Amino acid sequence: MCLATSVGRLHLDNPLILASGIADMTAGSMTRCRDAGAVVTKSVGREERPGYGNPSVVELEHGILNAMGLPNPGIDDYLAELDLADVDVLVGSVFGRTADEFVAVAEKMAPRVAALELNMSCPHAGDYGAGVPTGSIEGLVESVKQAVSVPVWVKLGAENVLERGSAAVAGGADAVVAINTLKAMAIDVEMAMPVLANRTGGLSGPAIRPVGVRCVYELSLSLDVPVVGVGGITSARDVVEYMMAGAAAVQIGSGLHYGGIGIFEDICRDLRCWLQEHGYDHVDDVVGLAHTGM
Repeated sequence: MCLATSVGRLHLDNPLILASGIADMTAGSMTRCRDAGAVVTKSVGREERPGYGNPSVVELEHGILNAMGLPNPGIDDYLAELDLADVDVLVGSVFGRTADEFVAVAEKMAPRVAALELNMSCPHAGDYGAGVPTGSIEGLVESVKQAVSVPVWVKLGAENVLERGSAAVAGGADAVVAINTLKAMAIDVEMAMPVLANRTGGLSGPAIRPVGVRCVYELSLSLDVPVVGVGGITSARDVVEYMMAGAAAVQIGSGLHYGGIGIFEDICRDLRCWLQEHGYDHVDDVVGLAHTGM
C-alpha cells in the first residue's frame, strides 16, 4: 500500500507531518520525528520572544489547554537548529505582524526549508497569529511570495476560516493548513481563578477533531489549493477521516502526548492495513471521498 503523497509541488513519503510547536524547538527533537513525511519547525519571529509564564499547559478530560505565547529565540539564533536538523522534508513556520516582519524571517529561513508555513492562527498571541486582521492576509502572503521561491502555506484557525482562507489564496498561497488550537480557558474552582497564567489559551487534542474536519471539508470544496488537516489526530482512522474530508496530508501535534514519538510509525503501519482491508492501493485514493455523497 503506497503512502506517498504530495502537497502541491512538495512530495512526501507519507501524509503525516509534525505540527508546529510540538517537539520542534531543537535540531535533535526534529530529527527524532523523521518518520513523519515532513516536520514543521517551531513558529519563529524576527526577534526573541520569551512567551508566557507558568502554568502554561494543563491536561483536560478530552484535550490539552496551553498558552505558550510563541516563545522562540528569534530567527538568527534558530538558523543553527535548522542547519543541524536531519529531516528529509522541513517546513519553516513563520510569524509576524507586518509584511516586513514576515518577509525578514521568510528570507532567512527559505534557503534551509522545503516550504514555509505562515502562522496566522495562534489564538492567544495578541496581534500575532489569529490576531493578524483578515484584511491584511492577502497583502502579507503576496509580500512573502514575492520574496521567496519555496511554496508558501498559510495556517488558519477555525474562526472565519473560509474568508481567511480565500484571502490567503488571493495572495498566492500554495496551500492552506487548518486548524490551530481553539481559544479556550479553564478555571480552578477551589482557587476561583483561571488555571493558565495567561488566563486563556488554545485547546488541542481529540475534542477539536470534528471542528478541524469540518473546516477541511469546507476549505477543500471552496479553494483551488491543497488543504492540510490538523487537530486531534491520534490514529489511522483519524487520518482517513481528514483525507476523506479533502485533506492532501495531515499534521499531528498533541497526538505525540497520547502516542509518543512512535506515533508516526504506528499510524503509517495501521494506515497501510486500513487501506488494504478496504481495497485501496494508494492513500490518495481516499482524498475527498466524502464529497461524492453530496
